[in-house]
Amino acid sequence: MSTTFQLDTATSRANPTPAPMKRLTVPAIRRRKKDGVTVEPIVMLTAYTARQAQLLDAHCDLLLVGDSLGQVIYGLPSSVPVTLDMMAAHGAAVVRGSYHAVVIVDMPFGAYEQSPQQAFESAARLLKETGCAGVKLEGGAAMAETVAFLTARGIPVMGHVGLTPQAVNLLGGYNARGRSDAEADKIVADAKALDDAGAFAIVIEGVVEPIAIAATQAVACPTIGIGGSALCDGQVLVTEDMCGMFDRVPRFVKRYADLAGLISGAAGSYAAEVRARTFPGVEQTYQPK
Repeated sequence: MSTTFQLDTATSRANPTPAPMKRLTVPAIRRRKKDGVTVEPIVMLTAYTARQAQLLDAHCDLLLVGDSLGQVIYGLPSSVPVTLDMMAAHGAAVVRGSYHAVVIVDMPFGAYEQSPQQAFESAARLLKETGCAGVKLEGGAAMAETVAFLTARGIPVMGHVGLTPQAVNLLGGYNARGRSDAEADKIVADAKALDDAGAFAIVIEGVVEPIAIAATQAVACPTIGIGGSALCDGQVLVTEDMCGMFDRVPRFVKRYADLAGLISGAAGSYAAEVRARTFPGVEQTYQPK
């Protein structure tokens, strides 16, 4: 039986506790798609902390420790400056906070592109230090050799095609991909190359819908859409976008809550009570016996 970690509010320490079920596995996710059909769509969200993982775990098949943490957690302008140290630290936290979902950790820019050997060293470190089930890397046919190299050595790989944020400097922005025939053909070919190389799933990001559908139909492994199509085999969103933590809402995001408003409102109430000296009250202070 796997374990999860509960936060002890008295000590702020994370204590291991028995998990109520075995964790899902990469082969189980791969088997969701059979003969080109995924009856039960795959649910994936990003997670960066142990507590966030605890809240999301029961609802998700996959938790992605995305390099989007560069912008979401660290306030960086893109995911390019994200390091292996960052991914390892946050990946370990998410694994500790979950017991059900398959945890996948993004390989950051510069950690895998040079050679399959470099990719193996980076991926092996992430698996060892985090306990995650696999890694995700960006790129299509150019990364097929690396995907095959990793999978042949026991490291599950999730691919990523279409809009690849680590290549934002080359792409010139975050615009949707696949609008030209040549680009559309390349996206489908990239997905096929990753599938043939052994990727267990492929993220299709920021692609015009007909191309996302075509790529999904062209591969045997499941596809995970983000700005793709409901006909992909699953979906992923950045949790902070989904929960309404930012003012800007990309076209492909649906806000399911307004956590930014709730947090700001709570902080405002707290500040008002502190300034009025109504907090802390008797209930929040230690009185003599």
